[in-house]
Formats: sequence, structure tokens, C-alpha cells
Amino acid sequence: MRVISVSRDVVVWSCLLASWIGFGTSCRADSDSRPSGSRPNVLVVLTDDQGWGDLSLHGNPNLQTPHIDSLARDGVQIKNFYVCAVCSPTRAEFLTGRYHTRSGVFSTSAGGERFDLSERTIGDAFQAAGYRTAAFGKWHSGMQAPYHPNARGFDEFYGFCSGHWGNYFSPILELNSEIVKGDGFIVDDLTQHAIDFMERDRENPFFIYLPLNTPHSPMQVPDEDWQKFEGKEIVPDPRPENAKKEDVQHTRAALALCENIDDNVGRLLDALKRLSLSENTIVVFFCDNGPNGSRFNGGLRGRKGAVHEGGLRSPCLIRYPSKIPAGQTVGGIAGAIDLFPTLADLCDVEVGATAGPLDGISLIDGLREPKSKPSERLIFTAWSGKFSVRSNRYRYHANGDLFDIVADPGETRSVAEDQPVATARLKKALEDWVKETKPRDRSHSEEQVFPVGHPDHPWTQLPARDAQATGQIRRSNRFPNSSYMTHWHSTEDAMTWDLDVLAGGRFDVEVFYACPESAMGTQLHLEWKQGDTESATDSVVTESNPSGPIHLDKDRSKRAESDEKDWKKMPLGKIDLSKGRGRLSLTCPRIMGEDGETRGVEIRLMMLHRVPAE
Repeated sequence: MRVISVSRDVVVWSCLLASWIGFGTSCRADSDSRPSGSRPNVLVVLTDDQGWGDLSLHGNPNLQTPHIDSLARDGVQIKNFYVCAVCSPTRAEFLTGRYHTRSGVFSTSAGGERFDLSERTIGDAFQAAGYRTAAFGKWHSGMQAPYHPNARGFDEFYGFCSGHWGNYFSPILELNSEIVKGDGFIVDDLTQHAIDFMERDRENPFFIYLPLNTPHSPMQVPDEDWQKFEGKEIVPDPRPENAKKEDVQHTRAALALCENIDDNVGRLLDALKRLSLSENTIVVFFCDNGPNGSRFNGGLRGRKGAVHEGGLRSPCLIRYPSKIPAGQTVGGIAGAIDLFPTLADLCDVEVGATAGPLDGISLIDGLREPKSKPSERLIFTAWSGKFSVRSNRYRYHANGDLFDIVADPGETRSVAEDQPVATARLKKALEDWVKETKPRDRSHSEEQVFPVGHPDHPWTQLPARDAQATGQIRRSNRFPNSSYMTHWHSTEDAMTWDLDVLAGGRFDVEVFYACPESAMGTQLHLEWKQGDTESATDSVVTESNPSGPIHLDKDRSKRAESDEKDWKKMPLGKIDLSKGRGRLSLTCPRIMGEDGETRGVEIRLMMLHRVPAE
């Protein structure tokens, strides 16, 4: 894979250009001279499918979010802050400071969520500056090293790498690539890991990225959070079409999850206060896209997946008591692409050599002087063949519509004919951006090869979602992220992974499976083929695992995702993998059990662990 190195001159030029077109920047291209002990800590909270309107701060009468709202009271809020239409593009843009269209992200699963290895992440920059770095939650930017968070600038990772998870109660997760079991409700658990990380080392500053996975579906809510919302009357969005499409039960669950998030933000703020870290810690809160339902969103048009305001506008709250004035609102427009250069600037961290000039700009001047007049700039977006561009006043769509967002934030009437000059200018800018960055449609198809055996990372995870199935085998759900393979009834069928072995060697193999007692004795055969090179290992199921779907009683609204089970781990033996491209195939030469649903095994995950050289 091609790695691009950008010179110091290019980085400096990029920062000067950003200063000209936006709030201003002081991106650092020199090494830090401030003592590490005085550097601020950073805590970034990113929520999943929580819309701009899912805060009491923004007038939602259906819930209370006092702890999140307090970040606006004690810090600043960016009035018009934009992310992408869906999850993985926003994460890529936050992590790299560059549009996801430049870095190869075009989908939310099956490899299309991975951004290029030439990209430098915010984790890389803060890690290089001596920060302790951690990510706790939903990564959604690649599962196997070198795409794994431990390989992209984060010393510690606890969570999951898929786009969504099927179970929120003590689920299977990973800790630095090793499979572990969670402890209680997942958002509570992730928050506790962040608090523990804060407490662990008081000598060095921390950078914590906390990408929480709610209120993304499945709409699983703890009993104590659900009690308030079960049967609650819901005030609809003022926009008639939003109100008409609302699934009230789904909304109740989403709001309950948002209040749970708020409780956990309160836990984080309390921990900072208890540890005497509040004054010198930058806290950032934002969301990854519009709401995952037609619920209250301030009358904005669109929801998750749309390139209208309702699909793209996110809250962005930044608290830094020792440096940023409290209770202020920053005007103009900003986006997820700006957080990398902004946080680097606030912490005197060198951005370093990136894959190209940053698209984001530092917002430091606007944060320190919120009443200063923002400069003109443009923010572009693309998803699933749809494009739009936001200026300080307008949003222009590729279909020719122009909306005056200042006068008409709900995008109810196109003013393209009334404003021909603005329309022509933004049309040309959007066409040029699309031509330059070449956004791919999510239906884009390319061979997906998954790396294994990274020499610096002993564990490699190969989930069923990344496998190709033959014959009667099928995924448990059409959404692949946390699905498993089922209906394995024929000895001719197989699961296969196309792999790129980065460093050859011998690997211990484990599979996570479920099966009825009648399926004991089923034989599993794993085979590696690379040209004329072959190796294999076999094992037999000796323990049943008749788990059915778990925790469905906590689903408060009908799920679209796969269910989850209590998966059992089974050793499959050792296999030799040679360096380079090849195919790994799992077959069942002998299948036991009754005909029908209870025959054979179901496979959720395979783990490879490098055997140390003797």
C-alpha cells in the first residue's frame, strides 16, 4: 500500500491557507516547547445516531440532558457544526482532519469503512507528543491491524470495531485485540474504562476518545432508564413530515438511551472534578450523524443518511475552563474535520506529516474570541450518490436546490432562482470538489482483502461478517456488522476469507460457536491456500452450546440487526500461514445433528494468535 509523506513546507502552507479561508489556525509544524506536565488532557465523547435535536439544550421537550447541556454553560457551543450522513465517514474525518472521500471510505462494513493507511490520525499525533492515548467504544474504521485502533495511535482499546453491536449487556468485546466479556450495560462499562484510564497515571496527560455506540439500534435499554419513558407521551417534531413518520416506541427508546448517555457524561465530569482535572481538561461532545428516526430535531429536514441539515448538523460543545470563556456561542460553520487541528492547536501538539493538506482548520481563534466575525468558508459532504455544500449562509444540493439556512434552517423553499449568483458559485465549487475527491457510491464494489499476522500485533480477529459463504450457509442478518453464519447443513459448504498475511508464521486458532447437543461430533477443517502452498488443521466439537438469542427482553423497539448469542470458544489447532495473499477456508467434513435448524454449528468469530518463535 502506497504511503504518502508530506513535507513540513506543505503542512505550513496548508495552515496558512486554512487561516485565509476560515476561523484562523496556528497548526504547529514545530516541536512543542511547553513542559508535558502543563499540557491539557483531552476527552472526546462521540455518540452514535444521536441527532442535533436529542438534547434539552436545543429545545427538545421530551428529555432532559443537564450534564451535556452544562458543557455549553461552562464552555462554548459551535452553532453550526457538521458531520457526515452516516457513522464511518464521520469517524474518518474526525480522526484524520480530512474529507472521508479522500481516504477511501465508501461504506460502513466489509472493508469499505477503512481509511487509507497513509492517513495520520489524531491518535498518532497525540501519542507522538507523549500523551497516553485510549479509545473506548465503537471504532468502525477497520478491524485488523494495521487498521485496528492499537495500530493507529491508541495505546489502549476496549470496545468493538464493527459498525454496530447486537447485544448491549455484558457483550463480547475486545481489549487490545483479545476477546473479553463486558461488564454490564455497554455505555456504563465504556465510561468506567475511561474513568479508570484517567486515574491510572497522573504524571502524563491523556487523550481519551470515547465513541459511545448509542442510541444506535438495537434499541436495548436498561430497565432503570426505560421506566421513565415506557408509555410516555411524546411531543412530535414541528416539521409535519417528521411527525407523520415518527415511530413513537423507537423514539421512546432513543430518548431513554440519550438520557443514559447524559448520566454517563455526568459521571465523567464528576471524575474530572474528583481528580482535580476539570480546569486543565478539554472536553468535547459531538454526534456522528443525524438521528436514526423521525423524531424531534428542531424542524430540520432529513435524518441519518441525508445530506440535508437534519442528517448532517450535530451539536458540538467544547469545555476548557482555563482557556476558553464560558457560556459563549461560536458563529460561522465548522465540522468534524476541524477537531484534529483545533485540539492539536489547543494542546501545542504537532500535527505532523499527513497524507495531504488537512481539510479542517483550527477553530482556536473563534473559541477564544467567540464574538469575532467568522471568515467565509465551505464545507462539503457526500453520501450514497448525494452531494451538498454548506456556506456560511446557504446549503446547495447537487440537484440544483439552494436553501438560505439563516432564514430557512428547515430547507423548506429553494431560492435558487432568486439567488442565481450564489447558486452558480456553489454549484461550481461542489462540482470541482466532487471531481477532485471522487466520492464513491456505497454500492461501489472492489475485492476486499483482510490483513492478518501483523508483526507488531499478535492477535487477529476474523469475524464471520468478513467471510464469504457458499451453498446454504447464510448470515444471520443482511446487516453484516455483528452477524454470524448459520444454516451450515452441507459438507460441501464453506466460509472463506481472502487474506493478506503481513508476516508469515504459525498461529493458534480459536472459533466462537454455538450448537445443540445433537451436533457434538461435528468436524471443523481449516485450510490455507496460497498458490501451491497449503496447510490445514482439524478439530471436533466436543461440547455443546445450545444458546439462543440473548437479552431480547431489553429490546424496546423491533430490531433490524442480528440477534446475539452466548458464544463458546473452541480451539481449532495450529496452522502455518505463509506471507502474502491467499485464502483461508473453513469447512465441515462431518456434520452431526438433526435435519433442519438444529443441524451443525453456527460461527460468530475466528481468532488467530501468533505462536512465538522458539
